[in-house]
Amino acid sequence: MTALPPLREVIAKYGLSAKKTLGQNFILDTNLLDRIARSSKQRDPEPFENGTVIEVGPGPGGVTRAILNNGAKHLTVIEKDERCLGLLNDISAAYPDRLTVLNADALTVDARTLGGAPRSIISNLPYNVGTLLLTGWLKRADAFSSFTLMFQKEVAERLAAKPRSPDYGRLSILTQWLCEVEILFTVPPACFTPPPKVTSAVVFLKPRPQPLAPARLDLLEKVTAAAFNQRRKMLRSSLKSVGDAEKLCAAANVPPTARAEEIGIESFCAMARFLENQSCPS
Repeated sequence: MTALPPLREVIAKYGLSAKKTLGQNFILDTNLLDRIARSSKQRDPEPFENGTVIEVGPGPGGVTRAILNNGAKHLTVIEKDERCLGLLNDISAAYPDRLTVLNADALTVDARTLGGAPRSIISNLPYNVGTLLLTGWLKRADAFSSFTLMFQKEVAERLAAKPRSPDYGRLSILTQWLCEVEILFTVPPACFTPPPKVTSAVVFLKPRPQPLAPARLDLLEKVTAAAFNQRRKMLRSSLKSVGDAEKLCAAANVPPTARAEEIGIESFCAMARFLENQSCPS
């Protein structure tokens, strides 16, 4: 392995500055970078040793270096910003045959096709598309071994939120229906260049062998959209747009006077199954 210059020198060499339009905030603290990669490997070592690690938006390559330093044999990075390609190629040269660089928009890349299984994704996600990327991956969660992702702290709290909490909503349900969720640690703004206005958090998501309860994804999304689009209304009112609200609540064994934020994931799945049965010919 060839020694690489410090990240600050690399940023200066290539004239990099974080672009707000790309949701960029760079991390230069090597201890923090190592903690992110190490936390993922400790919980899910197989992709490092026998599969593929995928990173979105590597920027100056801090997380990239940390993943490689933690022993990833095959790492694929997806970087939209052409300014970063030179420095990523420098990293590739320093770690021969271990790093693949794709110059692409991650929203257009099917990560299931990258490298060999098992696949994990580790990323300091761009703030402006982080949730959109996650929801796309979740819908194909069975193709991945784990996700170790950095979000704004408020988004991380939504992923892990439980019923009767203000953060509980559609994203909480989709995520926890498909994955076990663990908030690993928070990251203050001062750890970034430039510092964002919000605290961030690193989240570990482990896809479940089977979803938490049987349901069709499209129908679960339909029910939760109706319920949470009017989250302060009782279910007997908010669910009218998708069917007989009273029967939906009865199928889930929940009172029609309850509100969406009070209802657990299994109950929403029961409503989705009721809708499926209603649409099936007898």
